[in-house]
Amino acid sequence: MFEEMGRFIVLMGVILVFIGLIFMAFEKFSIPQNPLDFHFKWKGIDIYFPLGTSILISIGLTLLLNLVIWLFIWLTKR
Repeated sequence: MFEEMGRFIVLMGVILVFIGLIFMAFEKFSIPQNPLDFHFKWKGIDIYFPLGTSILISIGLTLLLNLVIWLFIWLTKR
């Protein structure tokens, strides 16, 4: 049981390192603004509503969570 949990924790660490590298790559390469992100300026007030980015992050996290759950189920059945 502890060996499987250890593998799972190591896998989660590798996934977090990969996500961190992706964030660092986004910072290094200037990614253009998403067309569904809205930015309003009115009398010195800036309002930024990242609708498109929120949708993309939601899809990505859903896929990642499903992968983690699938891997956890696969590891526990072995």
